[in-house]
Amino acid sequence: MDEFFDLPTLIVIAIAVFVLFRLRSVLGTRTGTERPPLERRKPSDTPANEDTVVPLRPKGTAAPELDEERRARKVEAEIEQFSHGDAELAAGFKEVADADPTFTPKSFLDGAKQAYEMIVTGYATGDRATLKNLLEKDVYEGFQSAITEREAAGQTVDFTFVGLPKVEYSDAEFDKKTVTLTVRFHAEVVSATRDKDGNLVDGNADQVQTIADEWTFARNPKSRDPNWKVVSTSQLD
Repeated sequence: MDEFFDLPTLIVIAIAVFVLFRLRSVLGTRTGTERPPLERRKPSDTPANEDTVVPLRPKGTAAPELDEERRARKVEAEIEQFSHGDAELAAGFKEVADADPTFTPKSFLDGAKQAYEMIVTGYATGDRATLKNLLEKDVYEGFQSAITEREAAGQTVDFTFVGLPKVEYSDAEFDKKTVTLTVRFHAEVVSATRDKDGNLVDGNADQVQTIADEWTFARNPKSRDPNWKVVSTSQLD
């Protein structure tokens, strides 16, 4: 016993007790409620201020009442622009716009220009399918008859559409069932009709000529078909 508690052993015990006491004072004691050493806070999927930010509508869209207000202002401005001070034409535009919510003077005129080019080109090349889609039945039959007569004679047309230096409205109206818009086209084309032997019978293959037409477009605003068709054509002097 006396040898067991010799001085060196007591010194070692004292040092061990001192070290344990220091570790306890530095690390503290566990109570069972501590966060695990490797636990990390997971990032939240919800922004901190989510409960204070409420999107009223998808980004980039406007309330229906704002869309309607903007459309009304746009149509009003275009009516003034394209009526050129003609009160009767302006009133006609207003009737058409009220009957057909898809109508605006500018967008319609842009479409009419494209239709005009397609139709005169289709007539020159004998493209009946294109003409049938764009012309009302009676008008189509007139174009188709002229094409058939030309083909029977063995004639062909060399045709190039150059441009439309002038396009303007001449009338607009709504008759409680159909909306109609009449447009005057002043076009520049190169056209030469040749017989079966290649001889020139009409036009000039080397010269731009101006042609002027007045066409009327119509559609039923209650129809599901959004397309307008040409219901009459006339050549201007």
